[in-house]
Amino acid sequence: MCSGPPATSPRATGGELISTVRAQTGSAPTPAELPAVIEIAAASVYYGSFRALDQVSLRVAERQITALIGPSGCGKSTLLRCMNRMNDLIAGFRLEGHLSYRGEDLYARDVDPVEVRRRIGMVFQKPNPFPKSIFENVAFGPKAHGFRGNMADVVESSLRAAALWDEVKDKLNESGIALSGGQQQRLCIARALAVQPDVILMDEPCSALDPIATLKIEDLMKELAKTYTIVIVTHNMQQAARVADHTAFLMMRPDRAGELVEFGDTDTLFTTPRDKRTEDYITGRFG
Repeated sequence: MCSGPPATSPRATGGELISTVRAQTGSAPTPAELPAVIEIAAASVYYGSFRALDQVSLRVAERQITALIGPSGCGKSTLLRCMNRMNDLIAGFRLEGHLSYRGEDLYARDVDPVEVRRRIGMVFQKPNPFPKSIFENVAFGPKAHGFRGNMADVVESSLRAAALWDEVKDKLNESGIALSGGQQQRLCIARALAVQPDVILMDEPCSALDPIATLKIEDLMKELAKTYTIVIVTHNMQQAARVADHTAFLMMRPDRAGELVEFGDTDTLFTTPRDKRTEDYITGRFG
């Protein structure tokens, strides 16, 4: 799998990219006007004979936050897991269509799924720290990938990036499970960051957290988007409106297959949606 741009290469932040396009066009950029990290073209997902997603196409813009919203069962998490091949672990999974990461086919025969998951990390709905120390939780990924450098530096920088260092720096040898729910989720984010991913996928990362912990995670997402590309699944309309640059709305058809109804910049989708179904969903008429 190709390495993509080197970590030291200058790349505009998400905010700089938006400002440039806005200056050129006089309006907020659509995903098509920004560099894409992940491109999905006519993707359909099957579990055995059941079709979970049908003909979904979208572009995940670089250093932006893309939200996937929609009613339960419409395929949001399925689509998210396609982006780093987590669905490969589910019996009967089959993908039709095309997914690429920085121009390279994610599902090509010679692509290593483990390497895909290093570059495209995942944070799950429920915090899932390992029954290890805080230090060992963060160090786990680098160790598994054969890192030989200064592990203490990696742990500190990852915890700082996850806005957790100041809260745990004096108890790195204590169990990660002893942390609060919000701290555990930030520990899981630090663990994902420790292997230096390019993209971070978040599957309802705040659904099990209280409002204060949720706001901390949202603030963290906005800070991380200066460096990383983020895709988040959320049922919280307000959260999508607060943090996402772009939003995709999915629905489940009568045959239970999920379909993409509308995709665009978040402000436009929430204020002037093109599809009546989008308007009905975000205004609470169903879902």
